[in-house]
Amino acid sequence: MSEQPIPDTGFEINSDYEAFEEEFASAAASEDLAEIRPLPRISMQAFCTSPDILNVIDSVAHDRRLARVHVKAVSGGIPAATEFFYEAPTPNLIILEAPQNYEQLIEELDELANVCDAGTKVVLIGHVNDVHVYRDLVRRGVSEYVVAPVAANDLITVLSELYNDPQAEPLGRTIAFIGAKGGVGSSTIAHNIGWSISHHQVQDVIVADFDVPFGTAGLDFNQDPPQTIADAIKAADRLDDQYLERILSKCGERLSLLSAPAVLDQTTDFDGEFFNHMVELLQQSAPYTVLDLPHLWTEWNKQLLLSADDIVVTAQPDLANLRNVKNLLDLINQERSGDRPPHLVINQTGVQKRPEIKAKDFAGALDYENFAEIPFDASIFGMAANNGQMIGEMSGAKKMAEVFDALAGNLTGRLEVQKQSKSLLGPLLERFKKTK
Repeated sequence: MSEQPIPDTGFEINSDYEAFEEEFASAAASEDLAEIRPLPRISMQAFCTSPDILNVIDSVAHDRRLARVHVKAVSGGIPAATEFFYEAPTPNLIILEAPQNYEQLIEELDELANVCDAGTKVVLIGHVNDVHVYRDLVRRGVSEYVVAPVAANDLITVLSELYNDPQAEPLGRTIAFIGAKGGVGSSTIAHNIGWSISHHQVQDVIVADFDVPFGTAGLDFNQDPPQTIADAIKAADRLDDQYLERILSKCGERLSLLSAPAVLDQTTDFDGEFFNHMVELLQQSAPYTVLDLPHLWTEWNKQLLLSADDIVVTAQPDLANLRNVKNLLDLINQERSGDRPPHLVINQTGVQKRPEIKAKDFAGALDYENFAEIPFDASIFGMAANNGQMIGEMSGAKKMAEVFDALAGNLTGRLEVQKQSKSLLGPLLERFKKTK
C-alpha cells in the first residue's frame, strides 16, 4: 500500500502504539477483571452490524467497571453513525463494528470524521487481522482497533486502558461485607479483618460503617467521634477529600474509621449518587476500604455491594441463612460474571444444643469448596465487644486471631502460608491460598 497524506480526522490520536505485536497482544489478552480500574463518567455509543457484537456491548454495559458510563448501542455501521451525528453531538467514546474492506473503511471513516467533535475517542471492532491496517488506522486517529470476535472482558480491558493513566496512583480496593441475616456477625468480621490488614500487613485501611441508624463500628473500636457519615450525608454538596479527612477518626497508625451515628433521626432512603462519590473518595484515600454494609436491600446498598472489588458474605449455619446466601450468590454471580466469586464465612458454628447445618454441608449445598468457618466462642467475642477491642488485641485469643489474619491475607492477596507442625490452622490456610 502506497503512503498517502493522512487527513485531519478530528479524532483524538493515541500515540502510544509503536510496537503493534506487543500492544495488540496486551489488548487482546484476557486479564483478571478484578484488577481493572473503573472507567470515569463518560458517554459511550456503539454502532454494531452483528447481533454478536451487540450482545458483547450489552454485557460490557452491565459490568460494574462501567457503572458510571452512559452506554447506548444500536444496530448499524459507520454510515449510520455518520448520519446520526450530523444532527447530534458526539459522545466521549464511539465504538464501531467495521466488517467492510480497507478501502471502504477509510472512505467511511473520513466521512464520519467530518461530523465528529474534537476529543472523541473511536474504537473499531474490525474483521481484518493485519498489522498494516492497524498501524494506519491508529495514525489516522483511531484510538484502538480490535479484531472480532471479541469477548466482553477483552473489550473492558481495552476501554479501561484508554481512560486510565498507567502512571497514575492506583485506586484503593474496596471489600464489602454483608450478612445473610441481621445479627450473623458480619460487622464483627469486617472490623477484625480491617484491623488485621492495618496491623499485620501494615497497610492503610479505612473502615466505613454504612449502617447509619444501627452501626457498631464506633463501639467495636471504642471510638466516639464528633462527626460521622451522617454529617457527610447532610453536607453532600460539600463532600470532598478534605471534608472526608475531617470526619475520619484515627484508630491506629494505619487504621481510620468512618463511623455511623447510630441514631434514628433519619431513615435510610439515601441518594445512591452520594455513596458513589463517597466510595470514590475513600478509594483515593487508602489502599483498602472495608465497607461494613447493613442488612438492608435498598438501591444504594445493593449498588455498594455489587460495585465492590471483593465481597464477603457472612452466614450462620441454619436453613434461613442458607436460603438467603443462595439468593445473594445467584444475584452477585449474575451481575459480576468477570469478578472473583464472593468469599463465604460460616460464622458461630458449634453452639451447644442448637440444631445447625454442618459447615461442610452448608457450603456443599451452595457448590462452594472454599469457605471459612469461625466457631462460636461467647467468652472471647463477648469480652472483645464489651472492651471495644479487636480479637487480635486480646490475650488468649491467638488462634482465633490467626483465623482473621488468614481471611485478611486471602482478601488482599498477601497470604503467606507458614509451615506449622501440628497446627490446627493448616487446613484453613491451605483453603485460603490465593487462587488467582
